[in-house]
Amino acid sequence: MKKVYINQANCISPLGFGLEANWTAIQEGKTGIARVPQLGSIEQFYAARIDDDQLNWAHRAWNQSKADDSRLEKMLFLALDPLVRTNGVGSDTALIISTTKGNIGFLKTADPTQADLNLLAAKIGERYGFKTQPIIVCNACVSGVMALSVAKRLLQMELFASAYVVAADEISEFVVSGFASFQAISATPCKPYDKDRSGVSLGEAAAAVYIATEPAAHAIQILGDASIGDANHISGPSRTGEGLYQSIERALAEAQCAGTAIDMISAHGTATLFNDEMEAIAFNRLGMQHIPLHSLKGYYGHTLGASGLLEVVVAMEAMHRSRQLCCKGFEEIGTSVALNIATQAVQQPINRVLKTASGFGGTNSAIVLEKAY
Repeated sequence: MKKVYINQANCISPLGFGLEANWTAIQEGKTGIARVPQLGSIEQFYAARIDDDQLNWAHRAWNQSKADDSRLEKMLFLALDPLVRTNGVGSDTALIISTTKGNIGFLKTADPTQADLNLLAAKIGERYGFKTQPIIVCNACVSGVMALSVAKRLLQMELFASAYVVAADEISEFVVSGFASFQAISATPCKPYDKDRSGVSLGEAAAAVYIATEPAAHAIQILGDASIGDANHISGPSRTGEGLYQSIERALAEAQCAGTAIDMISAHGTATLFNDEMEAIAFNRLGMQHIPLHSLKGYYGHTLGASGLLEVVVAMEAMHRSRQLCCKGFEEIGTSVALNIATQAVQQPINRVLKTASGFGGTNSAIVLEKAY
């Protein structure tokens, strides 16, 4: 079976435009989460939003910008562009787009049909001259991780020679009101795995990676992946963590890697009562509760369909710099079973990482990454 590598990555978020800016902000302990005075009819909530002035300035400076690009499209283009300029687009290059809501803002305009995900995908593909039909992965909050899995398998099947995976979601009144209806939004910046956690802080970001079967200088190999649905509830995870447990178990099996060989876990960690508890149970069932674990939601909020890919991009940088990541917002364990939550960013070799994600509908995904250099 062909080996598949992530050769280059980029991201934009409230913490910065570009991977270097995001990494620096995380090391300085910064968060993009702040109080939002009002969004439509919703008042006073915490979220991580990209500054519109910065986004518009960066978009205008991009030589392929167009006046009719939507806010989400600006995010996607700015994340993807540096990778395409470096690696190009061949006749057998795939474009895989991960998002949960896409151009949701168009639903409030005179032409709501513009919210169609296929139109978004076609616009990105045409702007860069992709010869292949874009592929959309829209499966709740596992979309970003699952999109990587799709890319890996398509390259292993030799249907494509290379692939770009790009993910983005933005904060909207619809999304905020939806999470609020579940009473799942925290009244303060979120606190993953903490005893005082009370819900998510939403966020927005875009991330992109270039994937190929030949490694570049600082490539990360995708060793194994799996996605299992637990079919427990439309919005609540299995209390035993069964879907996540099986996803991790199968990803490790494909990777031919024991759970004890993982150096760092980049977990989903939304800071809701049920999600963090479920994850803790799953990791304990696998005997992985001693492995240093973090959630990046305290820095970025929950960026929905972008979260999995964004967090992989940051994990890749942690592997490159041999730097364990700190779980911002965590103070005291609040799950019924133990976890090794990373409270300090320390230098140590990180050769293998497990990235997990879970989402509405009982979706669960896991992917194992290994340093290829």
